Amino acid sequence: MKQVNILKNLFYEANRIVIMTGAGMSVPSGIPDFRGANGLYQKNPEEILSYTYFKKYPEKFYAFYRQNMIYLNAKPNIGHKTLAHLESMGKVKTIITQNIDGLHQSAGSKNVIELHGSIHKNYCMKCRKYYSISKIMATDEVPICECGGIIKPDIILYEESLSHDAIENSLKSIEKADLLIVIGTSLLVYPAASLIHYFNGSNLVIINKDITPYDDEAQLVIQQPLENILTPELFKFKDKVFHI
Repeated sequence: MKQVNILKNLFYEANRIVIMTGAGMSVPSGIPDFRGANGLYQKNPEEILSYTYFKKYPEKFYAFYRQNMIYLNAKPNIGHKTLAHLESMGKVKTIITQNIDGLHQSAGSKNVIELHGSIHKNYCMKCRKYYSISKIMATDEVPICECGGIIKPDIILYEESLSHDAIENSLKSIEKADLLIVIGTSLLVYPAASLIHYFNGSNLVIINKDITPYDDEAQLVIQQPLENILTPELFKFKDKVFHI
């Protein structure tokens, strides 16, 4: 495939690669694409996943959250693992993800910026003590801190702003990148999608099964399943291939 060979050459020539990932990155791991035919947004979750709803109806929020947002049996797929190995080789400098599943870290990636937070981090709204996901899953009720406060998932709900540090660190990484690769995202969610405007490098690559608003600005667009593209066999540098 000509596109794959072009991608391989871009990887080989680049020194500072930054990756941006969306929900499509985790689809091969069994987590539905939120905006797909069977995705979460077919259930109109905007109200339930809002900060106002969480504060007013925490029991209903958690019932929905546990059923639709937590996939603890999901494992990193070949794409996650490939990116982690490319980071260990010094090629990938930063992964900026909209996902909250923690699969990049599970695969071994170290420098991951989670724009929308993580299901694995939770905090008491009263004393700010942090808890793991096990605290959330240990009960069917609203999880309560030992101080009596309600525990909230450390994810960005509707009506909440993204972390200032996450945005700043993302901007700094993208501005320094010579290759930006966007994987598995429609680039319709803002402000995450706007980060692409801060890329000053030469090559923008978009790997997504559907079209995005930024396809015309990319030097390479691959509309193929990522598990067919991000494989160890593709990224073989100077006759050295890593194995997963």
